[in-house]
Amino acid sequence: MAVKLSNAVLTKLDRKVATPKYDRSRLRAGLVHFGVGNFHRAHQAVYLDDLFGAGRDHDWAIIGAGVRDADAIVRDKLRQQDWLTTIVEQEAAHTKARVIGPHVDFVPPGDVAALLDVLARPQIRIVSMTITEGGYYISPATQEFDAAHPDIVADAEHIAAPKTVFGLIVAGLARRRAAGIAPFTVMSCDNIPGNGHVSENAVAGLAALFDADLARWIRDHVAFPNSMVDRITPATSDRERATLRDQYGVEDNWPVFCEEFRQWVLEDKFPAGRPALETAGATFVADVAPFELMKIRILNGGHAAIAYPAALLDIHFVHEAMADGQIAAFLDRLTAQEILPVVPPPPGVDLAEYKALIARRFANPKIEDTIPRLCFDGSNRQPKFILPTVMDRLKGGAGVKGLALASALWCRYCYGETESGKKTAPNDPSWTRLQQAAQQARDNPLAFLAMRDIFGEAAQHPVYRAAFSGAVSKLWTQGVRMTLADYLAGRL
Repeated sequence: MAVKLSNAVLTKLDRKVATPKYDRSRLRAGLVHFGVGNFHRAHQAVYLDDLFGAGRDHDWAIIGAGVRDADAIVRDKLRQQDWLTTIVEQEAAHTKARVIGPHVDFVPPGDVAALLDVLARPQIRIVSMTITEGGYYISPATQEFDAAHPDIVADAEHIAAPKTVFGLIVAGLARRRAAGIAPFTVMSCDNIPGNGHVSENAVAGLAALFDADLARWIRDHVAFPNSMVDRITPATSDRERATLRDQYGVEDNWPVFCEEFRQWVLEDKFPAGRPALETAGATFVADVAPFELMKIRILNGGHAAIAYPAALLDIHFVHEAMADGQIAAFLDRLTAQEILPVVPPPPGVDLAEYKALIARRFANPKIEDTIPRLCFDGSNRQPKFILPTVMDRLKGGAGVKGLALASALWCRYCYGETESGKKTAPNDPSWTRLQQAAQQARDNPLAFLAMRDIFGEAAQHPVYRAAFSGAVSKLWTQGVRMTLADYLAGRL
């Protein structure tokens, strides 16, 4: 008989389900987090749960926040179970379930007054976020903050009632400044190179649109530590809910299934204080850049490489893609020959071992991560995960045939139809534009590169143009299988 998750039933759960080893009623909030999705709960929240379980830092509990309609749904689901979440860690040989409890509240999306009151509390010393790569208002081509975006302009004009995460942060900081309260630290937990710098440019950039003094104060007094986060965390479906219910006897509105591996590397820049996350396995370093570059180029770039050939071949799960000999070989060759040579190894890291670790993680059959998840938002992910490697190689006079093929496969995917004729559901905020360009690219591959805001300088480089055009043409004339075969044989 399954038990509906709540505080009241924690002592009644099956013994194989671990529960919080601390008194949740004694927790006090010290952190506000925007974007209480699966990744945040499988990553940052787990580190804090471990820390609390060790008897440390109970004044660093989490208050959730969000700006999307989807955030309201998550809030409602979690409120029904006292903000608890079941985390299920899955590896090929074993599975573990645990209930975590570091969340103590969640401000309703749209309640600006309530959220600004929370942000003004002196006890709130960190505001963190997982809002996806596309949530930072970055121009894909320049990789700079887009101060002209309509959402940002609207917040600057109505900063008393902001609607974006950055508008709310700016308004919260302005209130603290006016009250003489020390600013909170702003901590990004998203997969963006230099995510701290990017966050600073977004917060200060928005402030500069209406108050230059506030913008200068933010840059002078607010800390924006860089970080690298890593844990493969698929979306939750009814399948995961049923698995949890049937195998562990827990009814959870929104459980999170993930791999056992997790990593968090942070710049130790928290003038307002921070939880002792190092005691829970996080790593604090002076320079995060080598770690985030390694992860973004190899893991996130690897995801982008396998996503589109798998989708075009109607493969649904990531582990199934890795079981496909051609796709696995494509990832291996691309990573070894074109990505690793332009990734400086972080201190103490063997890149060959890291590459092998990534391949094993992708192949984990228990995770059931989906190809559609990896395909999502290519217009934001390609400029962050693939094209920077392209530019590094072009600047060094090196070849880019594998990387060009990775983007050509994305172009073919955006056409909107797999090789079997199955329609591809829109999977990008810019889907209409991408599909139109991809359909033109069937006869004229360079039409896709005309999206300069995505491809930047690579679109004009003759070596890349030739490699991309050749790959797109081959995909249409010979198909995915023959194109991959030619690449693997060195004939592309």
